[in-house]
Amino acid sequence: MFKVNEYYNGKVKSLAFDTQEGPATIGVMAPGEYEFGTSTIEHMTITSGEMQVMQPGESTWKTYKPFETFIVAENVKFKVKLTSNTSYLCLYK
Repeated sequence: MFKVNEYYNGKVKSLAFDTQEGPATIGVMAPGEYEFGTSTIEHMTITSGEMQVMQPGESTWKTYKPFETFIVAENVKFKVKLTSNTSYLCLYK
């Protein structure tokens, strides 16, 4: 079935589900700056809004817009920064 996840006092929420490609979440983030850890490779696709991402080992933020995807390695931490409500789809590989 579905699992609801909530982080950062409700400013980040997601709904976990299974797809033909494997586990996934679809979620929304309120404006702010957040840090997340991974346990698998994550393929994050922005579905609305805009997300700035700081990947591990990087020193600059990269901006992703709707229908753009970035990949985060497993067992790392990465940062995101948002100036407006933003939604995403994350596939776990």
